[in-house]
Parts: sequence; C-alpha cells; structure tokens
Amino acid sequence: MSFDKKNHNPYSIVKQFEEAVANYTGSKYAVSVDNCTNALFLCLMYQRHLGNREIVTIPSKTYLSVPQSVIHSGHELVFDTRFETNNWRGIYKLNPYQIYDAAKRFTGGMYIPNSFMCLSFHIKKHLKLGKGGMILTDDFDAVKWFKKARYEGRGEVLYHEDDIDMLGWNMYMTPQQAAHGLALLQNYPNSMPDIGEDNGYRDLTEFTVFNKYPRIS
Repeated sequence: MSFDKKNHNPYSIVKQFEEAVANYTGSKYAVSVDNCTNALFLCLMYQRHLGNREIVTIPSKTYLSVPQSVIHSGHELVFDTRFETNNWRGIYKLNPYQIYDAAKRFTGGMYIPNSFMCLSFHIKKHLKLGKGGMILTDDFDAVKWFKKARYEGRGEVLYHEDDIDMLGWNMYMTPQQAAHGLALLQNYPNSMPDIGEDNGYRDLTEFTVFNKYPRIS
C-alpha cells in the first residue's frame, strides 16, 4: 500500500480498493462512495444527467433511505407492496432502471452485466468498514461522471490544477476506509451467502411521509 508521491495523491489507496472489489465481484469498474444510499442516489442522478426521468418502483419493505434517494433525485416513486416483490433476499432492482440495491450481497462474481450495482460496507453488512459503499458497473462514461459527482465536481488532479465544470456532492470514500477494506479483503471468502433481515423490514407505506405515494398491491 503505497503513497503516490509522484502525483502527491493520497487517494491511490482508494483506487487499489476499487480495483480489488471490481476484480472480486467480476465488474469492469468499481467506484467508491461514502455509503450505499449515496451510491443509489448517484446512479439515479446519472439517469437524470442522461435525460431520463422515469417512475421508479421499489419494494415497500426495504431500508428507509432508498425511497428518499428516489425522491431527492427527482424521480417519481411507486411502492410495490406485493408479497412476491417483498420476498427479496440480498438484492432487488429499482425498476425500470438497471440499478440494483445489493447492500446485502457481497460475493465473488456477483456482478450483473450492463447494470449499476450498489454495495454497502456498513458494520451490519459483509465487509464491515463501519461505513462506505461502492458502485459496480461496466459503463466507462458513467464511471467518469460518478468520480466527479462524488467529489464536488473535482477531477483526479490537484485541486489548484483542476477546472470544475459540473456540480457535485461530498460523497467520497476516505483513504482510511479504503485501507481497512483492502485489509479485510485479504482473507475474504470466494463465496458468501446473502444477508437476511431477521426482524423483517417495516412496510414503508405505513410512515406518514410516504402516505401520498402510489402503490402496487
């Protein structure tokens, strides 16, 4: 694990972690962020960047931040309350996009081609960094956009040498988190089962804040 002295870039360790995760999961690229919620948000915002603004349908039983990411990104939200949709394990799709919430899956060769898969490194997930996330993709144009969007529109050069040409967010992974992730990956198994939700998610349509959103039943 070396510091990039030539370019004075402390984030080379982050790139090493991204490459290690991409290699493990079978994706062409992996872009690190500070958590899975923001990974989903950036994927949805990238669709807006492409000019897409669809109705996004998600299970009604998932984590609270997922519908909030849909709403904050400017898409319309629909909850699917059907049993068959909410009986998911490990991963589910944010329809109609090829965006997957894969917060409860981290295993070798898991990547689905032509998709955006969002990972979580929360303390309750597989790779326990405490916090952190990743976007798996094989779309190079998306990777370029994600890397700027996660870091206030900055590129991968020194701040004083950069030219900011887009608005972004403060959503990057720190080198300390990446170093921890690399250490954990050293002895990580080639295959891991999905994580279950022992107590089950509460149906989000029961919350006042989501009462006005349509649902499929």
